[in-house]
Amino acid sequence: MKNEVKIHEVDPSLNNRRSFLKLSGLTLVTAGLVMAGCSNNDDDNDMEDTSLPGIRNGVFDLGSGDFGVLTYAYALEQLEADFYTKVVNSTSFNSTFNDIERQVLTDLYHHEVIHRDFFKAALTGALPDPSSQLLPSLAFNYGSLNFNSRTDVLATAKALEDTGVAAYNGAGKLIKSPDYLLLAGKIVSVEARHASAIRSLINPNSKDFAGDDTISVSTGLDVAKDPSKILPIAGGFITTKFTAKYLP
Repeated sequence: MKNEVKIHEVDPSLNNRRSFLKLSGLTLVTAGLVMAGCSNNDDDNDMEDTSLPGIRNGVFDLGSGDFGVLTYAYALEQLEADFYTKVVNSTSFNSTFNDIERQVLTDLYHHEVIHRDFFKAALTGALPDPSSQLLPSLAFNYGSLNFNSRTDVLATAKALEDTGVAAYNGAGKLIKSPDYLLLAGKIVSVEARHASAIRSLINPNSKDFAGDDTISVSTGLDVAKDPSKILPIAGGFITTKFTAKYLP
């Protein structure tokens, strides 16, 4: 099952450039992830069933270990990609946001769609049985969120981006493969840029881009949260039922 993504009308030259970057970057990075997964085939055969994502007792579970963390990240990237797809395709997108805001939100849309598609392609190539072990395309409900409201959209974007950064930071310690950890580090650095950009749109020319609510004054480190702390927050928008029984 594939998500149908309607691409908002933007500068054709921009779309062409991003399409090239998306295809070339996704191909190269996915190849690295698939090779990292293949290099551990002997270990995979010795894994307990809980190490792999899949349906247990009628409900899809994210599993544990590296595949569990990657599937967890895939779920979060599906949410972010869906949110920004709805933002840029809102009927009032052009009138609700100024030129700079539209540019930022459109860039974030492209990034999150690439992240989502990357995880889907990588997991499809690396899982022993992707037909039963790949997390399905999730469904979402944003409740009373008004996509025609600048305040609502930016506040939700801030919450999602801050949550995404904390999620990757918290999941890092669960990843065993250096290749996977490197890729997660590359993605979380992008998510942190997203969070900073959204915070600057909400409160320009302030220290909020690296606010004390996310970065410790004493250590200079960003917030890190375990999946058990992140999923209840993200789950407020996700209507597809799944579990994460084997992630901390």
